[in-house]
Amino acid sequence: MKKWSLNFRLWHWIHATVILGLLGTVFLRKTFLSWRANSEILSTKLSSMDIAVTADQAKVLAKSIRAPMWDWHIILGYALAALIIWRIALFFTDSGKQNYQHLKEENFHKKIVKLGYIAIYVIIAFMTISGFVIHFYQELALAKDTAHDIKEIHEFMYNALLIFVPLHIIGVFVAENRDEKGILSDMVNGGSKT
Repeated sequence: MKKWSLNFRLWHWIHATVILGLLGTVFLRKTFLSWRANSEILSTKLSSMDIAVTADQAKVLAKSIRAPMWDWHIILGYALAALIIWRIALFFTDSGKQNYQHLKEENFHKKIVKLGYIAIYVIIAFMTISGFVIHFYQELALAKDTAHDIKEIHEFMYNALLIFVPLHIIGVFVAENRDEKGILSDMVNGGSKT
């Protein structure tokens, strides 16, 4: 019998791809596709071609350049919502709940790791819900200031994912080379239940 069901492994790798995609779109938005930096570039370049634009016009142009990329962030947000529902369903399977069974019997390190996963699930759920609230704030009849405040919290919580992703990858490689040989290949081929 497999330790990790195909259903759980598919969820894991799709989830990893979606999270990396979401992080990538935020990274692009904050760096190469920043409207602040690009509006200055546009103003300077257009000015050198004797085309005058206001700061507001340059801002509109810069934001329109990154709009297709930001559409991907929204699409991936919908995918993340579906993945949360899928993960909740998986929790009711042997493969999906085995990490959280016998928690009291685990050593301190394993308890912290497992509680960390629960915390990141809660954070991801919050990020998804708050993302929808930000996106649909007008339909929800929220004030723009309220949506902005929620966005500030949403962006702050993003930092937890920035910390979790590299820690997760490092933790897998450390575990693979210490006491959990095959942990990575098990998440690919399913492993065998011990």
